Parts: sequence; structure tokens; C-alpha cells
Amino acid sequence: MISKTANQPKEDVLYEQFEDVQQQQESYVVGMWTFLVTEVMFFAMLFLTYTVYRWQYQPYFYAIHKELDWQLGGLNTINLLFSSFTMALAVHFAQKKNKKAQLICLATTIGCAFVFLGIKYIEYSSKIEHHLLPGKNFQWNEPGVPASVAQLFFSLYFSMTGLHGIHVLIGIVVIGALFMLILIDHPIITDYVPTEMIGLYWHFVDLVWIFLFPLFYLMPA
Repeated sequence: MISKTANQPKEDVLYEQFEDVQQQQESYVVGMWTFLVTEVMFFAMLFLTYTVYRWQYQPYFYAIHKELDWQLGGLNTINLLFSSFTMALAVHFAQKKNKKAQLICLATTIGCAFVFLGIKYIEYSSKIEHHLLPGKNFQWNEPGVPASVAQLFFSLYFSMTGLHGIHVLIGIVVIGALFMLILIDHPIITDYVPTEMIGLYWHFVDLVWIFLFPLFYLMPA
């Protein structure tokens, strides 16, 4: 239930379980950051696993990582950084109540997300074509590098970047839902907070990639 007066602006809508609007918004922020902390812990275990194996097989990992296309990875990095910028602009325009500009920024962010997945599809297709997908069809003929280590590397690569890709896909769904709710002026969107919360999630997704890109694509000898 919502308590409001007839002339009360949308951004001041107060749900009955809260004492005031400030407390309501702070609870949203705390809830989102709690969720993001659990995500950080989840990815932290994957990064720890990667770190242990890379420390153990650094020379092999360096030779294997040359199979990755750093240019495509770099393009995806620039693409995601730009999407973070447009998401931040969406929050800004939501605060300014500029609905049209907010929708344009959200649509641009979604477009960047699709571009990211498209580039990953090209990368994955190339690896699968060259039989580098871990499993019974995996093939590795590089002399001096054990096939078992190569399969370990690509297991980490596909699992970590694939999991990140799933988060990008979830971001597309969530931002798309927000876009539609704003477009039809749904009463559930009462202020800028939903856009800000989804923006936090999207910045987290971008931040994870900022770590993945140098770890896999820019490995030093």
C-alpha cells in the first residue's frame, strides 16, 4: 500500500513500512549493496582459483593465452566502459525527470550489452571451431605445453567469462524491463531509485570485466 496525497509528486511516494522517503531509499541502497557483496564473494572464489593455477603454471598460461584475441577483448572493454557511462547518464536524467533522455541512455546501454554478447559469440565460435572447448573434443597440439594445462586454462576462461556473460544477459533483461516500465509510465516507478539500483548492478558487471580482460588477454611473460 502507498500513502500519498493527491498533489504529492511521484518521487515522494512513501510505502507504509517506512517512516519517510529517505529511509525508504536508504533501505533500497542497503539491499542492493548486500546483494552485490554476495556477488563479489562468488566471483572472488573464481578469481582465487585462477590466481592459484596461474601462479603454478605461469609459463604455460602465458603461451596459451596467445590463443585469445586481445583486440576483440579490448573492443569489448571500451564498449562496456561506454555502457557504464550511458547508465550513469540514465541515472542523472532520472534524477532530473528527463524521461526521454533517460530512455535513450537505457536503450544505448542495452545496445552495448548486445554488442558485448555478439563479440563474445565471435570469440567463442572461433575457440569451438579450433576444438578449444574443454571436453571430449578438446584438441591441443602446441609443443611444450601440456594439453591438460591448456584444457585447465580454457576451462577457467569459458567458466569465468561465460558466467560474466550470463550477468550481462540478466542486465539486458532487467534494464529492458525498467525501460518498458518507464515508457508506459508504470506507477511502480515513483522516483530515480530503481534506475540507480540497476545502475549499481550494471557497474558491477562492468567492473568484473575490467578484471577479466587483463587477467586473460594481457598476461605478461
